[in-house]
Amino acid sequence: MPKENILVVEDEEDILDIIRITLTREGYRVTGVTSGEEALRSVLSRAPDLVLLDLMLPGISGLEVCRRIKGDPRTASIPVIMVTARGEETDIVTGLELGADDYIPKPFSNRVLVARIHAVIRRKKETAVDPNTPIRIHDLTIHPGRHEVICRQERIELTATEFRLLGVLARRPGWVMTRDQIVNAVKGEDYPVTERSVDVQIVGLRRKLGKRGAYIETVRGVGYRFSETP
Repeated sequence: MPKENILVVEDEEDILDIIRITLTREGYRVTGVTSGEEALRSVLSRAPDLVLLDLMLPGISGLEVCRRIKGDPRTASIPVIMVTARGEETDIVTGLELGADDYIPKPFSNRVLVARIHAVIRRKKETAVDPNTPIRIHDLTIHPGRHEVICRQERIELTATEFRLLGVLARRPGWVMTRDQIVNAVKGEDYPVTERSVDVQIVGLRRKLGKRGAYIETVRGVGYRFSETP
């Protein structure tokens, strides 16, 4: 069975060729374009399964391409992975706030590229799961309906906000979430959730999880994510 179709948006032809070869070898069908204008036309004419989007583009910027893709109901569900230069923390945060699903800083290895694409596509397929279905990850079991977290048959007591915060991150392991995204996802009743208080909540959650608090990783300058590996 053929794999997903990936639209690669990269204005440097040599890098585009390398990515095309790498992904084709993995069985993906690859369409390559070199500008934001071409990317938008391609997305609307034949929606890809994923867009690999360089932010530094001539003409329409990568951030603007991301904004238009995620802001259009016809294309909003298409996963977008941003490709960024190191040190572009502001652009990374902006892209994630616009709806991008992940980012890869340059320079990157082919193995990292393929792994990130695999992970995002897998997460897209998993989003159709019933929100009340228990989340089983590493040695934790999170029961949304029963509002409890079990680790090795022991219950971990969390506040309502801490529980929601853990669930938001654990549902998308490896997925970086900004503080603002966390605020929007976690509607605290027992604690007023703001961007500043997210850090306080994370500290408290890590403390209650003990050594498993290391599952919640800090992505410097961006936000937090739940580790994909124990």
